[in-house]
Amino acid sequence: MKSTLWTPVSRRRLLSHSAGFAGAGLLLSACGSGKRDARGATVTMLLPAEPPVITAIAHTAFNTVLLSGKVNEGLLSYDFDLTPRPELATSWSVSDDGLTYRFTLRRNVLWHDGKPFTAADVAWSIDAVRQYHPRGRGTFANVEHIETPDAGTVIIHLAKPAPYLLRAFAGCETPIVPRHLYEGRDPATNPVNRAPIGTGPFKFKTWEPGSHIIFERNPLYWASSKPGVEQLVVRFIPDLAARSAAVEAGEVQLAPYSSVALSDIRRFSAMPHLGIELRGTEYNNSVSRVEFNLDRPFFQDVRVRQAFAHVIDRDVIHRTVNFGYGQVIAGPIHPNLKPFFDPSLKAPPVDLRMAENLLDAAGLRRGADGIRLRLHHDYVPSTDNYARGADYIRQALAKVGIDAQVRSQDFATYIKRVYTARDFDFTYNGMSDLFDPTVGLQRLYWSKNFKPGVPFSNGAHYSNPKIDALLEAAAVERDVEKRKDQFRQFQQIVLEDVPDITLVAAPDIGVYDKRVSGFTVGATGMSGNFAGLRFDA
Repeated sequence: MKSTLWTPVSRRRLLSHSAGFAGAGLLLSACGSGKRDARGATVTMLLPAEPPVITAIAHTAFNTVLLSGKVNEGLLSYDFDLTPRPELATSWSVSDDGLTYRFTLRRNVLWHDGKPFTAADVAWSIDAVRQYHPRGRGTFANVEHIETPDAGTVIIHLAKPAPYLLRAFAGCETPIVPRHLYEGRDPATNPVNRAPIGTGPFKFKTWEPGSHIIFERNPLYWASSKPGVEQLVVRFIPDLAARSAAVEAGEVQLAPYSSVALSDIRRFSAMPHLGIELRGTEYNNSVSRVEFNLDRPFFQDVRVRQAFAHVIDRDVIHRTVNFGYGQVIAGPIHPNLKPFFDPSLKAPPVDLRMAENLLDAAGLRRGADGIRLRLHHDYVPSTDNYARGADYIRQALAKVGIDAQVRSQDFATYIKRVYTARDFDFTYNGMSDLFDPTVGLQRLYWSKNFKPGVPFSNGAHYSNPKIDALLEAAAVERDVEKRKDQFRQFQQIVLEDVPDITLVAAPDIGVYDKRVSGFTVGATGMSGNFAGLRFDA
């Protein structure tokens, strides 16, 4: 499969349209080059798709998660081994029975509008995440009530243990938002999500739709010496070749999580001014998967789903679509999630004859034109890997008489189609398994998390009482060995039921200008708050 090559001619075309990328009144020399001007240093980061919102209080779109923590911080941050570190909380403790979490908050922190940050903001935010966040209903399912004995203390009381909970308080996962701007409003639709007020090192300045977002340094940030740049500009560059060109030319200094062509990574790694970042994915742990709409009559027959599993070759996805980056996996749990990842799981072998027999048995016989079934295939419009993967899946299914028409769309349309209108047959998407299977996976397979309108939830509309029972038991089990066995059973049942097909541990590779530092300092990587961001010209 050939990759798109960047030529001098196409690069000149990109630069001739730089005003379109930078937006009206914004020059690349001021915000897109990373050079110093009278206002100080500016760092530019690219996104392949425009985010639906900035604040992740009720959204887990990859581009929202990348931005949220820079404005709306979390109680904690995390080292590369997921050891908690202070952020808005300076200290914390967990009771011996695992039912009480106590946080002491940082003093003298101000919201960007000048109002004081207090425990009431934390309590309100966690309750909102519990109700509206795609993962929050599972993450905070065991919260009984939240106590705020004073402005600097938050005590979370659980009805049952939640062995994963202390790792759930990063700003990109559980952002703390200002109660005074959210109370009485729907957190999912609050316009503040697109013009956020936070406590973070960067303040929202402006959003030019279709072009860019500008954040500026927060002069009242609680760590007064940070960040080391005046502005962070986020440019939306949908075109793959244009993204690579912008990075190579120095117009963009940060390209997170495989947002440039994987075919360019080796070439970029040889360039003296560019670096390759492989760290900072320990919190995310992304996988790529085919997800079926189980409300479609033809996908309610497990034999049809099994046929897909015998057609799609994981090795092709790994070697050709992803250029050998990432890892082939058989089940839904990412290899980094030890001890829950089960390396003994065996994926169904690629077997076109078996697939044909299963489709025949399901009543989907070839017509006179050789076609058994016509359907639409939607892919998540994030990195180019998903467009390339969708094209390969279309070609593979055609061999057994399934005509899968690939349908491309912008990010907002994709989210609405899959999670609100449910106007899709199957999709090729990426999901984060996160720091624990309860948080990353329960939302996708738990029948109680089928929530139309909530993105990145149980989009398949999968329901299996055995799976529900295992997920609910694992969510409260404190014995690691028992929990390991619960997730082993979970993985085996998912392989048999085939509500989806997890194919690979996705490659999350960042590219950066070596003059920029302080962007990957822990497990959340470029989704962190960028408090230590510096540009040394």
